[in-house]
Amino acid sequence: MHRVKWIDTHCHLDASEFAGDVAAVRERALAAGVVHCVLPAVAPGNFESVRALAHRFGDSYALGIHPLCTATAGDEDLVTLDHALRAQRDDPRLVAVGEIGLDYFVPGLDAARQEHFYREQLALARRHGLPVLLHVRRSADQLLKHLRRAGVGGIAHAFNGSAQQAGEFVRLGLRLGFGGTVTYERSLQIRRLAGELPLSALVLETDAPDIPPHWLYMTAEQRAAGAPQGRNEPGELPRMGSVLAGLRGIAPQALAAATMANACAALPRLAALLA
Repeated sequence: MHRVKWIDTHCHLDASEFAGDVAAVRERALAAGVVHCVLPAVAPGNFESVRALAHRFGDSYALGIHPLCTATAGDEDLVTLDHALRAQRDDPRLVAVGEIGLDYFVPGLDAARQEHFYREQLALARRHGLPVLLHVRRSADQLLKHLRRAGVGGIAHAFNGSAQQAGEFVRLGLRLGFGGTVTYERSLQIRRLAGELPLSALVLETDAPDIPPHWLYMTAEQRAAGAPQGRNEPGELPRMGSVLAGLRGIAPQALAAATMANACAALPRLAALLA
């Protein structure tokens, strides 16, 4: 029997939560069948760390400025990103511009400033011939407005929008990322979309160490009592995938194969790395 192979299209292995045991984390993921992780940057300060980790573990990476980092970012950071994309253009492990996007959930962020960085990074993605990894939080319509003009593909990470918005992302050539949220029975809209959208639209992700699946989640009361919040890891992806496969009524092996093909379609440089 062939081993089931999975790809985690969004994983922050450079996060401080993994600083003490990143090699063990990646080894556990590989043992679970996660053969590849895509590691997005969030600001120029971690461009080199995601690149180095991708080369260390045989994974891939993306370079970009996260919307939550735009408050302290300047236009010189966009120049730094442009230079980094040019410098690494022949690196096969550079697969996207990301994590970029808009976040209208976190209070205190300047929406106009976020849009400036988003538009400029879409333009950089187009200039450098790369897809994007999009942060989507209460911002789908604005993201879509600029995507229509930019003409770039990629992945809408941690998708949490409506069926209509999902359809428009797909129409524009993007895939939609699903992960830990589908494991919660109360996530009715996400689970419905995950079960009903065309299989060709879906990719899998963990967003590790964030968005833990239900089996790692601790309530506020449990945390107050001293129980630590479970750290999400890429090795949790196969179990998340099995939940999603169950929602769709297909075998996990079929979901793994389809989502891997979808990831390669969304991020074309992946195919050569996975060959």
